[in-house]
Order: sequence, then structure tokens, then C-alpha cells
Amino acid sequence: MKQVSNMAITGSGSLAISLSVFVISTAFLLKAAKVTPGHLEGQNLATDNVSVIEGETATISCRVKNNDDSVIQLLNPNRQTIYFKDVRPLKDSRFQLVNFSDNELRVSLSNVSLSDEGRYVCQLYTDPPQEAYADITVLVPPGSPIIDSREDVVSEGNETELTCTAMGSKPAASIRWMKGEEELTGETMVEETYDRMFTVSSRVRFAVTKEDDGVPVDCIIDHPAVKDLQAQRHLEVLYKPEVKIVVTYPEGLTREGDNLDLTCIAEGKPHPHQISWLRVDEDVPPHAVVTGSDLYIENLNKSYNGTYRCVASNAVGEAYDDYILYVYDSRAGEGAPQKIDHAVIGGVVAVVMFAILCALIVLGRYFARHKGTYFTHEAKGADDAADADTAIINAEGGHNNTDEKKEYYI
Repeated sequence: MKQVSNMAITGSGSLAISLSVFVISTAFLLKAAKVTPGHLEGQNLATDNVSVIEGETATISCRVKNNDDSVIQLLNPNRQTIYFKDVRPLKDSRFQLVNFSDNELRVSLSNVSLSDEGRYVCQLYTDPPQEAYADITVLVPPGSPIIDSREDVVSEGNETELTCTAMGSKPAASIRWMKGEEELTGETMVEETYDRMFTVSSRVRFAVTKEDDGVPVDCIIDHPAVKDLQAQRHLEVLYKPEVKIVVTYPEGLTREGDNLDLTCIAEGKPHPHQISWLRVDEDVPPHAVVTGSDLYIENLNKSYNGTYRCVASNAVGEAYDDYILYVYDSRAGEGAPQKIDHAVIGGVVAVVMFAILCALIVLGRYFARHKGTYFTHEAKGADDAADADTAIINAEGGHNNTDEKKEYYI
């Protein structure tokens, strides 16, 4: 009897559950039946793709236009519900609700890893349901680039080879080369490693000159997850010496009886280990003295004429410079005219001419003024004379009345 009663109770429970499911389904169908096709088209579900750097935070936004109280939910790439309205069924605390309203469900995902990459689904409960897709792409920056060289030191004229490697990036990085201000073209190799990660290498070859010594070569990494990532290496170039002979004494002509002092300046990398003097096609004078890079010859005479050469050498090679000695007579150059400063002479002449011109002008004005005064007094009274004789007498004597002139005879 108890067994029959238990079966009856069990049957009643199952029937109750079935009835509940039927009621909920019927309600949902009735609600869906009330939504007209035109109203469905007015509800527009949208989202955006997201690119995020590994370890940072991604945000997914499910947006609805003209929502009619339909439910919004967010699913992960495995179609598991992350958020149903404002409730999070998924046990992953990295997902956090940023905003929930009738028109938006916005969720953040912190500390993103490569395993989070994939297609996320925004779902709107309409009839039929609407879906929009947000692809999360995880970017992984490469490690610090490394430059390797075929050789640490290279001699001028030879070719050097440099290789730059950027490891563990997603997507693959690109590599550029700069030598000083000059851009170089490299040969790139891309290798895909585990979990869609990439290792990129670039190799560049070029011939060097002595001007390249100390010039920086930069390997520049371009990647969407990182900026200003590069490695640098300075070139070290060996080159043969550069040689120059400087006359220390005398300053002018080399005359018989004078002393001659020559200095050899040699620069190279490495520094010249040997500097020597020789006389081309002849022997160096027996009393010439060589001290390091200096050549000293005293009491010159014309038999010393010739080409004197300084030779410097290092591990790269050797180079030289020549000095041609010509010994003049002991009195050579003594009768040479002195140098004339034409500018000074021209200035002096101009000043003298100006002074003479000023003096002539002053004297001319002075004489002109006194000459006019003389004629005025000399002719005074001539205009009032009755006749020419009286005018002459008045002018010569300077008297207005002829009666005042008296003559006496003895």
C-alpha cells in the first residue's frame, strides 16, 4: 500500500514539473507571437571586434537599438553564458559587469591571455534570436631584439653581416635597419613557433669604410603591441694609416747652411706601430737624425735635394707621404722687393688729395673776397666825376674833390 502511495506521489511530482515547463514555454511563445515582423527588424544588435595586449583588459559591448525588453546575454567562444542580463553564471571572476541597461550589456575581461582569444557572441532573445559576434585578438609583444654580428671588428673595404632577432611575438613583428641616417635593406625570415607565436630574424650585409668606424647601426622593431623597441650596435672598423709631413723648420725657403726639421703625423686604427723615413732612390744623408716620427738634417747643401718619404704601417696596411727638398743659395730671397700694402698707400694718397682740395677751396674764397674790396676802394668817387680825366684822377687818388690836390714847384 505504501509502495502504491509513493508511486502516486512520484507521478504527481513529475506531472507538476511537466505542467510548469509547459506553462513557461507557452508564455514565451505567446510573447513571441505578439512581436510583429516589422518590430523585429527595428531591433538592431551590434558589437565590435577587440584587439588587446596580453595581460591587459578587453571590453566587449553588446548594444541594442530599439529594444522591446528582450533579454541580452553574452556567450564565450565555447557558447557558455558569461552574463545573462546582469547575472554572471560563469565562475570566472576576471569577467566583470561594466554597464547593463535595456540598450547595452558591457563586460570587461582582465588579465587577458592567449587562451581567451576567439569569437564571443552577443545574443538577443527575440523570435528568432539575434546574434552579433565580437572577435577578441590577443597581441603579444616580442622580447627585446638581439643583434649578432659575424665579426666584432672589420677592416675597411670588407663586408660585414649583422643579424637581428625578435622572439615570441603575435602577430609576427617587422624589422627595419638604420646605419646612421641611412636606411638599409635586410633579408627577413619568419618562423612560427608554439601557440601561434612567431620569431622574426633579419640579416643585413654591407661593405664598410673608415668613415663607418663608430657609426651606430639600429635594428628597429615594428609591432602593434609595442613602440620604440630597438637594439643598437656601433661598428668598429680598422683602417690603414693616414700620413702627412709637416715642416717644423724653416718657415720659408730652405737655403744652404740652414737646418731642416720635418715631422710625420700618422693616424690609423689600430695606431701605426711603425714609422720610418727614407729618401726615394737615394740614401738619407749620413748625418740626418731620425727621432721617432721626426727627421732632422742640419747644415743643408744642394746635394741633399730629393724626395723624402715618411712610411707608416699598422695591421691593416701601410701608407706614406712625400716631401720634396730643394736647397736654394744662401742669399736666395734677400733682394726680393718688400711687400707693398696698396690699400694703405691708396688711403694715404686719398687723404692728401682731400687736404689739398680743401686748402684750394679756402684760399680761393679768401682771395676772391679781398680782391672785390680792393676794386671797390680804388674806384671810389669815379662815378661822380664830370669827365673821364677827373674820374681817373679821383680813382687813382681816392679823393672826391680835385681842388684838395696841390702841386708845388721850386
